[in-house]
Amino acid sequence: MAKKKQDDALELHSEEFTIEEPLSEAELSKIIPKAVSNGKKKEKVQSLFAKERVLTENSDAARDLYAQSRFGIVLEDGKVQLSLHEALYLLEKGRLQINDYRKKEIDFTSFLAKAKRIEPQFWIRYAVFKDMRNRGYIVKTALKFGADFRVYDRGVKPGEDHARWVVYPVHEGSTMTWYEFAAKNRVAHSTKKRLLIGVVDDESDVSYWEIKWMRP
Repeated sequence: MAKKKQDDALELHSEEFTIEEPLSEAELSKIIPKAVSNGKKKEKVQSLFAKERVLTENSDAARDLYAQSRFGIVLEDGKVQLSLHEALYLLEKGRLQINDYRKKEIDFTSFLAKAKRIEPQFWIRYAVFKDMRNRGYIVKTALKFGADFRVYDRGVKPGEDHARWVVYPVHEGSTMTWYEFAAKNRVAHSTKKRLLIGVVDDESDVSYWEIKWMRP
């Protein structure tokens, strides 16, 4: 195993619950050009907390989140569906306002508490998601691959090429059996992706271990 140091350039470069079918690339092309930033100050996108997901308003500013950095998926009604990790990240960055069904604003602490009730290991996963997003990588859920996240090379967007890594966030104090470790390797190998373990310490700092198959 080769350890990826915390302070390097990371030369690696919640589940999405859809209530509507995401648009195809052809359909998106009719919507997304209107959302491209024109250099003005970015406005805060309004959104609704809907249990395991967050739904934005139908607006160019919302679709701009997808167009520029592939946050969420664009639905047929023009709204953007965000995972809980994406929503908290955008909330922390001041790009998103999240409201409950009573139209009351949800702050960072309250949203985090709600997310942890839904997903007990949410903070561990969020620490890895945030760290990789801050380093310039696009991170998406990877439940269909049997992993937490899939990560794309810098400069690559979903739909342009395949993800390079599948990522499993773990706390530094957690344990893993050899059977579990082997299963994660099999998932990465079968999907032709590299396996990355994101180890989160008590200060929420993240170190990365990349595991590769080797033939003796």
